[in-house]
Amino acid sequence: MEFTDLMAERWSCRAFRPEPVEEEVLRGIFATAQQTASWCNTQPWGVHLLSGDTAQWFGKELSEHVVANASPEQQSPDLDLPAAYTGVYQQRRREAGYALYESLGIERSDLGRRAEQMLLNYTFFGAPHVAVVTSDRSQGTYGAVDCGGYVANLMNAALDVGVASIAQGAIGMYAGAVRELLGLDDDRVVVCGVSLGRPDEEHPVNAFRTSRAALDELVTVVERP
Repeated sequence: MEFTDLMAERWSCRAFRPEPVEEEVLRGIFATAQQTASWCNTQPWGVHLLSGDTAQWFGKELSEHVVANASPEQQSPDLDLPAAYTGVYQQRRREAGYALYESLGIERSDLGRRAEQMLLNYTFFGAPHVAVVTSDRSQGTYGAVDCGGYVANLMNAALDVGVASIAQGAIGMYAGAVRELLGLDDDRVVVCGVSLGRPDEEHPVNAFRTSRAALDELVTVVERP
C-alpha cells in the first residue's frame, strides 16, 4: 500500500474477530516497527506481547481491577495524565466521543452503556493479541515520545498487511496493575497498549471514523523578518 493511502485509511478498530494473526505476519509487523527512529538511537521501547488465552487472562484480571478501582484517585499512571481538555482540544474530544456512541446507538445520557463501552478497553475489544508498550524510565519524556513514534509505525505496519489495531492509553492509567500482572521491573514505564487482530467488519463501531483538523489550523509557516 502507498504510504499516503496507508495514512488516509488507518483507523482505530474497536471490535475484533477472535482468530489469531499468523505468527510470521506478527513478527513481520514488529520487525517493521523496529525501524522507528529514536533519540540517539536508544530505542527505549519494550513490548510484552500477549495472545490467545494469555491475553484473555490479562484482560479479565485488568478489567476486574479497573471496576474495583474506578475513581481517579485509585488510578496509578506512570506518565502524567492530561491536566485538562480545553478549547479546541475539548471540542475534538467531544466530537470523537459523541460520534463513537452514535455509531453504537448509545444516548449521551446513557451513562451505564457508556461505562460498559469504556471497560471494553481493558479486554482489548476482543482482540486476539495485545502489545503492552513500555519505556525506559530514565529517559523520561523523550523516551515516551520515541515510544509514540514506535506505536504509530506499529499500527501502520499492521494495516499494511491487513491487520487492524487500536492504541489504548487507557491501559496506562492503571500502570500499577499492569506492572504487577506482567512482573515489570521498576525501570520500565507503562506507556500504552496496542490491540491487534482481524477486524469484525460487521460490527457497527468499525464504521466509525474520527475527523482531522485542517492543515492551516496546525501548521504555522514562519518566514524570516
